Amino acid sequence: MREEEGPDSLDPLPPLGLQVRELPARGRGVVAVRPFRAGDLLERAPVLVVPRAHLAPLRGTYLDDYWFYWDATHNACGLGWASLYNHACPANATFRIVPGARLLLITAVTDIAVGTEVTINYHGRPDDPAPVWFPTA
Repeated sequence: MREEEGPDSLDPLPPLGLQVRELPARGRGVVAVRPFRAGDLLERAPVLVVPRAHLAPLRGTYLDDYWFYWDATHNACGLGWASLYNHACPANATFRIVPGARLLLITAVTDIAVGTEVTINYHGRPDDPAPVWFPTA
């Protein structure tokens, strides 16, 4: 499905054709169980937008790694599988924030074969080489 398809294009869309799996040396991640083409919409994930000041008690906890930058004063917790896509550079998918609808759109940027892990670059651009705050595999 293309991002622009359908009259309800800002309604949440569950991640069809994807599974959450345990991946060696990566922990939990999202894997394609059907092929996707570059440009295919993988998921329209709703989010919970939270003021950063409310997140202070979570710093350094397990939950601290699952937030998306939303704007200058907020982070967002991606529901659906949005917070389970692992980081890669280059990534085979990307995310776009839709503030008014409180959604993350996860879209393939390359063709993704069955059995391939779906990854995003946590900095936004699929090829952004900036280091992340954890060791990468």
